[in-house]
Amino acid sequence: MEQIKTIPKEKFSFVSGGDNVHDKKLDTKPVGYFTDAFRRFCKNKGSVVGAVIILVLILFAIIAPFCTPYSVAYKDAYFRETLPKASLFAGTSFWDGCKTKEAGKARFKYLFAMGEETGHNAVKNQEYKLTDDGMYRYREDSYYSAGCIYKNFTLEEYARLTQYQDETGVQVIYPTVRIADRPKATQDFEDANYYFKTEGTTRTKIVYDENDNVIPVYWTYKAGEDDSYPYNSLRIEGENGFEKDGETYYYAYARPVPTGVQCRINYYEYYVYNHSYVLKDGIGKPVFLFGTTGDGQDILTCLASGARFSFIFAIAVAIVNMAVGAIYGAIEGYYGGKTDLIMERVSDILSAVPMMIIITLLKLHMGASSQILVLFLAFFLTGWIGMAGSTRMQFYRFKNREYVLAARTLGASDRRLMFKHIFPNALGTLVTGSALVIPSMIYSETNLSYLGIINLSSGNITSVGTLIAGGQALMETSPHIALFPSIFLALLMLSFNLFGNGLRDAFNPSLRGTEG
Repeated sequence: MEQIKTIPKEKFSFVSGGDNVHDKKLDTKPVGYFTDAFRRFCKNKGSVVGAVIILVLILFAIIAPFCTPYSVAYKDAYFRETLPKASLFAGTSFWDGCKTKEAGKARFKYLFAMGEETGHNAVKNQEYKLTDDGMYRYREDSYYSAGCIYKNFTLEEYARLTQYQDETGVQVIYPTVRIADRPKATQDFEDANYYFKTEGTTRTKIVYDENDNVIPVYWTYKAGEDDSYPYNSLRIEGENGFEKDGETYYYAYARPVPTGVQCRINYYEYYVYNHSYVLKDGIGKPVFLFGTTGDGQDILTCLASGARFSFIFAIAVAIVNMAVGAIYGAIEGYYGGKTDLIMERVSDILSAVPMMIIITLLKLHMGASSQILVLFLAFFLTGWIGMAGSTRMQFYRFKNREYVLAARTLGASDRRLMFKHIFPNALGTLVTGSALVIPSMIYSETNLSYLGIINLSSGNITSVGTLIAGGQALMETSPHIALFPSIFLALLMLSFNLFGNGLRDAFNPSLRGTEG
């Protein structure tokens, strides 16, 4: 037999018979529709993570272009396919702008000689390993591998460059080489990294001394022999005139040309000089966090600008489509009958026209100079139809509810019934639909630009699809060009999928857990 539990006396309190007992007033505050939806959304951890990722991507698109000195229009022919580099990791083997390679002696010595001459080591730290099969394994620095170039200057530009050398103590101009001593092959004729002795038909086979080192063949001239290209600035280490056959000789640092002089310059240092001393555009030393494209554009800048364009474009189209589709669908659903029948057939006809045909016809009519407008009109002409259908279904669902009938009985106008009593109840579904339309538009825009159907690369505009398409042809040599835009697109689609599921459950709890 169970033992009967007694309630302690202190739990009881006497109430006077004259006291009136009332129910206590509830202290809770009313919860609004959107507040309740937000609370339900926050309970879905996956959706919260998706929302955070979306916010990070949007902030990246907004802020990143202002945090880099480059622009989309920026291009540099000597820094094409440059590898990603972060100054923080410069002393490591990760994200340092270098790539591990194996090469034969000729290619290795060509790169190794650059570092010996200028101190800018195309072979990182001049470190290498000789493999068992006679190959050289090393890390090639993509920022220094451009080496030296030949460049023509006016006499004023030449004087300014030598002044910069004297003021900073940085060597930019290096001894030049006679044309007769340069490689004869067309593709190598302007390759200023051949400052050493070569032989063979095309003069590209390196000649080594007894210590297996390259032999410099700088252009030399006798003291006082020729003053048509005077050079009174920094000279390479150990060279300040040398004796030969009883005469004093100097290295030539400039060659007369009709427009002034031609110099052999280290491109890395010239880049710093040109941007910090001449242009003063704030670029300074070249450091590309995500590397560069095949055209020499900064991937970080292009990706952020392309993402910003995609977000702005998709949101603008989604808002316009929502406005037009909501009004169109509201009229269909509210009035029904013949009005609904006619308007629905118009929607069916428009939705049956393929997007590709619309874009092609618009391009032929408007020309290639209106790519953004063509893309906007193509998405708008058929994009509102889905929103109109959703609104129509919601109006059919709510227009005969009791509160709507009561409002109509009290004399409410059709406009008030539509947008005051019915539309707010359909707003959750419409907001969810609009939010999920954004990633699909970005994905469609990316596909169109990737396939080259729409070309958005003009001036300071580019797109994520264009970056991916540009990197596709260079996947074997420079996979980073397509890697970063692909990661961005994958994160965007995945996060919007998670975000959309949570948004659907928040605004319509009856659909919780269903696939939509």
